[in-house]
Amino acid sequence: MGEPRRRLLRLLGVTAALTLLVAPVRAVAQEQRDAVVPVTVPALANWTAEQGSYVYGKSTRLVADSPAERRVADTLAGDLRAAGHGIVPVVGGPARNGDIVIDVQASRGSLGAEGYRLDSGRRLSVTGATETGAFYGTRTVLQLLARGDRVPAGRTVDVPRYKERGVGVCACYIHITLPWLENLVREMAYDKLNQLLVELKVKSDTHPEANTWGYYTKDEIRRLVALGARYHVEIIPEINSPGHMDPWIENRPDLQLTDSDGNKQTARLDVTRQAAFDYYTSLMDEYAQVFTAKSWHMGADEYMLGSDYSKYPQMLQYAREKYGSNATPQDAYVDFINRVQAYAAGKGKRLRIWNDGLTGANTVPVAAGTTVEHWLDVAVKPSRLIAQGYPLMNAAYSLYLIRGGFHSDTGSLYDQSWDPRSFDGEKVASSKGITGAKISLWPDNGRGETENEVAVGLWPALRHIAQATWGDPHPDATYAEFTARGTTVGHAPGWRDLAQLPVAQGAYTFQAGGVSFDAEVSRTADGYAALKTSEGCLEVTGGRLTLNVPLQPGVELDRAACDTSNTLQRWQLEPVAGGYRLVNAITQMAVDVTDDGRLVQYPPDQHTPAVWQLTAH
Repeated sequence: MGEPRRRLLRLLGVTAALTLLVAPVRAVAQEQRDAVVPVTVPALANWTAEQGSYVYGKSTRLVADSPAERRVADTLAGDLRAAGHGIVPVVGGPARNGDIVIDVQASRGSLGAEGYRLDSGRRLSVTGATETGAFYGTRTVLQLLARGDRVPAGRTVDVPRYKERGVGVCACYIHITLPWLENLVREMAYDKLNQLLVELKVKSDTHPEANTWGYYTKDEIRRLVALGARYHVEIIPEINSPGHMDPWIENRPDLQLTDSDGNKQTARLDVTRQAAFDYYTSLMDEYAQVFTAKSWHMGADEYMLGSDYSKYPQMLQYAREKYGSNATPQDAYVDFINRVQAYAAGKGKRLRIWNDGLTGANTVPVAAGTTVEHWLDVAVKPSRLIAQGYPLMNAAYSLYLIRGGFHSDTGSLYDQSWDPRSFDGEKVASSKGITGAKISLWPDNGRGETENEVAVGLWPALRHIAQATWGDPHPDATYAEFTARGTTVGHAPGWRDLAQLPVAQGAYTFQAGGVSFDAEVSRTADGYAALKTSEGCLEVTGGRLTLNVPLQPGVELDRAACDTSNTLQRWQLEPVAGGYRLVNAITQMAVDVTDDGRLVQYPPDQHTPAVWQLTAH
């Protein structure tokens, strides 16, 4: 054997040895990559890694047999298509490699009403004891596919810690657009939130005198409720009473509480009058035509805000006549709550109220089973309410986002490992008796921010409340790492970017109804249009103000000095057949043209909005 050949063999031996050494290192590295818990929101509580991965491809099918499984699969198929994963057929079994299997097994009771098991390997399998549990498993599937078509092999069992995981929205004075609410429902479901509590006005057929703007039509609510049902988000309505009733009784002075000086209180319902109770319950009946939720929220907060019971002697008189000489004025208020509770129960619904009216000054207890949403620190603490047996939801003020005002400090809450046991004023030792938690959106300064601006601050808070109510409130070492989860999974499939201007910026002539004007169209930072004419920027101003917003129909538009901070100068250009509707971003009323050529705002169901043709200069 020559020396060159011996050198070659020695070299081959070294190479073989190196190969033997490197191969295990590569295998370990691959195992370490596979062992990393996949990124989801909420974070998976556990993950058992296995070798290999699931690959989503052109031959993937959704396998579902029972009606419940097919409903889940049909929704997932639509979401996969919306997320850019193509058209996936829904078929019956048996499954083959590459398929996604939806399985509802009532015998899997350990998964509870909303938990699921996910297995990733040659196929993806989602198992729930209920349809809802299987649905939540598909939300995880969508998030796992948000980074590509490959999912690491492994398995998880994922069960929520709290039953109620919610968002509260007050669309009670300022109309919030349906597309914005639909985005919210999709995002909530994507993050496994299950309750949307909405304080809003449905346009009434029974009480047309109450139809001041901004209401929703019954068809709009049916559309929203149907979306909620498909995405397993229960949409719970609220008509706040007996306080904050001004959207309903401003034209009904006969139902308004009158003080000892004879002054009518336009926001307070007179709970001592049977007519007031009958009016309120008739509204409940009308809401039942469009809402399918098994709960009813009556608010019951801030009834005596800025006043006290001593100004209303009829309250004490009513309470003593009904409950005896030891009764207090607050007993009349609790009596109204209990009468509403009994009425709701008779309709198969559970009652919900805020906590601030429960100050302990009453001798009549709130009816058992009433869910109390705790938002304000008052004399009766959360621990006492729990001890009294009331289901308690954490709706702490620290979780609020207020237009033009306070915004929840989500980063600080995350760093504190906030969880639903932490109420404003008290942290209770156990989660027993706590139903969950919600974030709340309020329009205290209705023109303080646009919907698009609110959305920017909402999404991090949304993901935080989802994490804190579903699983470990602090899954990542830092808040920056936690927010990166949201970036990774992105928005829900079907989410619409509402900050897109449908026309190019530039100069246009607007024409409708025999009227024309020239305006420079520019995109505002939050995605609306500013319209600058030779006389100033188009703006809604004047008329009756509600929460600092001109919500009176028929108000004429004005031209004012252009101000980028003035939200009333921001407009939506809504594409319709033949042109565009011009809708104010805050009032949500559309521009119409009067017979004498004036531009005025009206709700779109009261006056057919003008259709504007735009001609570029």
